[in-house]
Parts: sequence; C-alpha cells; structure tokens
Amino acid sequence: MATRILVIEDNPVNLELMQYLLLAWQYEVLTATNGAQGLALAASQRPDLVVCDIQMEGIDGYEVARRLRADPALCHIPLVAVTAFAMVGDHEKALAAGFDRHLPKPIDPASFIAAIQPLLSGERVPPAPRPQTAAAGGAADPAGRVPETLRAPRKPCTLLTVDDGPLNVEYKADLLHAAGYELLTARSVEEALAALRSHRVDLVLSDVRMPGGGGFELLRQVRADAATRDLPFVFLTASARDEASRREGLALGADAYLVRPVPAAELLGQVRRCLNGEGGGGGGGSGSGGGGAG
Repeated sequence: MATRILVIEDNPVNLELMQYLLLAWQYEVLTATNGAQGLALAASQRPDLVVCDIQMEGIDGYEVARRLRADPALCHIPLVAVTAFAMVGDHEKALAAGFDRHLPKPIDPASFIAAIQPLLSGERVPPAPRPQTAAAGGAADPAGRVPETLRAPRKPCTLLTVDDGPLNVEYKADLLHAAGYELLTARSVEEALAALRSHRVDLVLSDVRMPGGGGFELLRQVRADAATRDLPFVFLTASARDEASRREGLALGADAYLVRPVPAAELLGQVRRCLNGEGGGGGGGSGSGGGGAG
C-alpha cells in the first residue's frame, strides 16, 4: 500500500503545488482545505503523515496539531508545519504545539522531501532545530540534498522550460534549480524560439499542448534549424497521454516523452541522460518513451 500523506492547506495554489510534488515522488495524497476537514480525514483515513498550513480560518494549524496529539488513535502520526510565517518564536511555537518539523514557504522540493522522508521511516525522529536563515549565516544549499548522479553534469548548464501553466513552471524551477541547473522559461512557441536565438541553451523541456502552437510545432522548428537541430529535447505532459501522441513526439525527434506526474528522480535522471547524449529512457508506468532522432 502506498504511503499516504494528508495535506491541509486553504490556499488552492499552494495545495495544488504540494499535491503535485508529492505525487511526483509517488506518495498517495489526501487533501483538505481547512482544519475541520483535515481532522475528519485524519480520523477516517489514518494517513502516514500530515502536512499542515498554520494560518487558516477557523481551526488553525496549531489547533490541528494539538487535537491530533491529544487523540490516542492519531497521536503517533508525524506532523509537518508548512508556513509562510517566519516571525521570531514561530518555529518554537510549532514544535510546542506538536509538529515534528516547521518548514518555510515557498517550499524547496529537494529540501521538503529530505525533511519528510525520515518521518516516514517508522523510527522516532527528534524535533528539527530551527532552519538556518541568511541572517544566521546563509541557508543550506538545497542542491546538496539531490544525489550527485541526478545533478547537472556540468556548470553552467542551462535548460529552457516551455509551459503555459504557472504552477508547472514553479515546480520545475524549484526542482531543477535544486539540482544545479540554470533555467530559462517560455510560455509559448514564439517565446521559446526567441529564447533559443538569444541564449545558449543545453536542453529544452517542453509541454505538448499550449495555446498558439504546441510542443510538436516547436520541435519541428528546432529540428529544422541548423543551429538547434541537435539540441536535446524532452516532452513533459499531463494532457497528451495517449500512445499516438507519444509516438508522434518521438518520431519528430524528441529524446524522451514523459507523462506527468513523473517521479522527481526519474525526471532529473532523464534530463541528465539526455545532456550526456544517452538519449531517451525506457517505458514504464510514467509513460516515458524510448529515444527519438537527435
């Protein structure tokens, strides 16, 4: 049975981002948009971990933690506070309420996953110390938590991500920056081509379906231009999931065709393989495909 994580968050954008990230790491995700709903889900579903915002209308995160810790049937569930608050005393207050971790927003994917994994091991984990801040000597390098085999193979290494979804762009930016990549973003074929003309790019990571011309048209133009025809090109899509689309993308010359949600390690591994000239990855449950013409 998959590990189940309950996310309690009243901001829909933050909730969707958290859900996307956890699904990418192959966790089962339950969601609640307020404290009361979260407590009810915790009681009925018995998740393996609860991630909870602090500032919510009605029952706030502190009260959620207190009630869960007071319930003999639920008190063992690890609790993580994810909050934009960074006031003096907030970290200590969260731990005193019963949280095992207190993490700041915006979340860093690699740091977040590294923080929750020990809580899911079944072992007792002591409360985490206050996270380092810039004022306290600089934050820890999040890329240090990404295995060396998944990080950028060289520096600088610039990727162009083409996607019209702000949430998707935010997730990819956080993940790829944590792995040591520099990132350019474009929301359309026109913006992507302009970026390729004006910047040195090592790999393109593109959605398939976008307004005003999709990823297939972008790939056609990339492969038709002598300056970019050998550029590694990876599709990452949630909408064009069918086998016909996958085959078309690879036939046009994509190095890989991935269907979201893709485990973060798989995405980073695929990007690195393409940059090393190893072509597309194999199939599997994520819908990744074999290599195409380069």
